[in-house]
Amino acid sequence: MFIQLELLAISLSLFIPYIIYRRFRLYLFRREFAKSHGCKEPRCRVPLKDPFLGIDFVWKTLQNAKSDRYLEGTHERFQLYGTTFAAKHMHYPTIHTTDPPNIKQVLATGFEDFKLSSFRVDAMVPLFGQGIFTTDNSLWSHSRALLRPSFARHNMANHLPFMESHFEQLMKAIPKDGSTVDLQKLFFGFTMDTATEFLFGHSVHTLYKMQLEDTSLPSATDITDDDFVSSYTYCCLDIVHNIRLGALSKLRYNPRAIQAQNRAFAYIDRFVDEALNLRNSQKPSDPEANTKYIFLNELAKETDNREELRDQILSVLLAGRDTTASLLSNMFFELARHPEIYAKLREEVGGLGGRQPTYEELKDMRYLRFCLNESLRLRPVVPANTREAVCDTILPLGGGMDGQSPMFVKKGTHVYYSVYSMHRREEFFGEKTEEYRPERWERLKLGWEFLPFNGGPRICLGQQFALTEVSYLTVRMVQKFVSIEARDPRPWTEFYTLIACSKYGTLVSLTPASD
Repeated sequence: MFIQLELLAISLSLFIPYIIYRRFRLYLFRREFAKSHGCKEPRCRVPLKDPFLGIDFVWKTLQNAKSDRYLEGTHERFQLYGTTFAAKHMHYPTIHTTDPPNIKQVLATGFEDFKLSSFRVDAMVPLFGQGIFTTDNSLWSHSRALLRPSFARHNMANHLPFMESHFEQLMKAIPKDGSTVDLQKLFFGFTMDTATEFLFGHSVHTLYKMQLEDTSLPSATDITDDDFVSSYTYCCLDIVHNIRLGALSKLRYNPRAIQAQNRAFAYIDRFVDEALNLRNSQKPSDPEANTKYIFLNELAKETDNREELRDQILSVLLAGRDTTASLLSNMFFELARHPEIYAKLREEVGGLGGRQPTYEELKDMRYLRFCLNESLRLRPVVPANTREAVCDTILPLGGGMDGQSPMFVKKGTHVYYSVYSMHRREEFFGEKTEEYRPERWERLKLGWEFLPFNGGPRICLGQQFALTEVSYLTVRMVQKFVSIEARDPRPWTEFYTLIACSKYGTLVSLTPASD
């Protein structure tokens, strides 16, 4: 026993100096690394009452989120501490930035130096598995390569007639007597219907069910369409809560979220099985294979991994349905409060003579594009994101007394970039950035200052799909209604899940145009 204790003491006497030596050597290496790149200390470090874990910083973030002002509270921090500042979030250091060169460094120039933040991945993996939004390196490259051909094969011009049938259901759900309607609810129904038909070849018919007193329809599975929609929505809300908790989320157990995930999986798996059965039974020259474009069937041609197909489909659903619905509801929220903008948009759309637009005509509508850009600027659907440094690296701005020098970024640091706040910088977008003014886009020529769909290698694959769907539905709405009026005096209040939309919906009245 004595010999064992003596050996332990000798081991500790050697191990502790070794650790001290390693840490001192790492300190010298990092100091030299920072010096060689001209790095200086951060211009601003957030003063914390708890310098060890930054509990006060975390608590304020959670309180802002609880009060529906997470984005506003974040923006106030940038106004107080500058466009790039350092802080602490539990046990890991953080850097917060709205500087385009820094964001470009994280997403493009220094892409290999960063990965998705571990706490964000941990929160999303239970629902989205090893999909494109939760993986890095070779797994991410594989996901990207898997999804790209399916998007490339899909002809957006052929997608417009497909959307028209769902638009007809949307029109039936809108009152024609000028009474109040929540367009946000209808837009989320519309995009869920179009997304599920595009992905599975089977729409959940949300809009149709809204018009029925009995909202249940026969389903071919134990998990109904309504079960899937509610389960998927709840899972997304739970994910965001865990992201905000960060490391504390590991102490949280939510059995309801697990049940919701299982229901969503069971629903998706039915269509995955159908796609795999089709893949296995179909001959390469089978003419029936191309009668209708179904994204999942196209994806099944690339892989027969059941879980992988489910993960990617859920990821595309998030990127397509949620992004599109949020953009639509946020834009019509503003159009209802700016009748002069709606009238100007209607004047441009009037050139179609009431007929459905072609894909080329949608792309050529200049003022429509201004309205879309302004909506994406003022209410970005993905208003913030985070990356984690996988090695010692730098950011080009944020150091020194003026914040114009490079700043050292230690391995493990989380870099939070706020698109919401960057889109409010007057030096980029002109005066009164809190106002909805599409005309500002007549003279704007921007690069990384405007980031509605991310940037760099991870730029959104489905952005053209989303913009086309939003453009088409906007044109058809403007054709059918001569005016729109806001029916809610409350200002836009954030409802921030994995995307941002209005907490109280988009309450309006619409005046039909005469035939």
